[in-house]
Amino acid sequence: MNAQKMTYRQFIGTMGEDAAVKLLNSKGFTILKRNYIVYNVGEIDIIAEKDSDIHIVEVRTRLNIGYYPDSVESVAGAKRNRIIRTAEHFVMENGLYDKNIVFEICMVTHDKQGNIRRIDFVPF
Repeated sequence: MNAQKMTYRQFIGTMGEDAAVKLLNSKGFTILKRNYIVYNVGEIDIIAEKDSDIHIVEVRTRLNIGYYPDSVESVAGAKRNRIIRTAEHFVMENGLYDKNIVFEICMVTHDKQGNIRRIDFVPF
């Protein structure tokens, strides 16, 4: 967000992405890109690599009220297609044809004070 002020929603989203990156790093993943954007196609929050797998991660950060309200459901249809098309660009751009591509949703929950309470990864 450079010199611009972040909205609360942007702040929470960035906080969730930072927490996901920290967890991935602790599990031996190498972060290849964050917020990878292909104009008029889409954006990928995190692209990470471990072993011979490339992980395409969409992060959803939610307030801890119940069991992940709409986290997985919010990445459906058109959003999934944009992520897949964007990943195709990344694979072509980097010549990663021999890699296994894994698509995941990272569900980050926080409390009202903004403290991270839980992080889960779900394939899609």
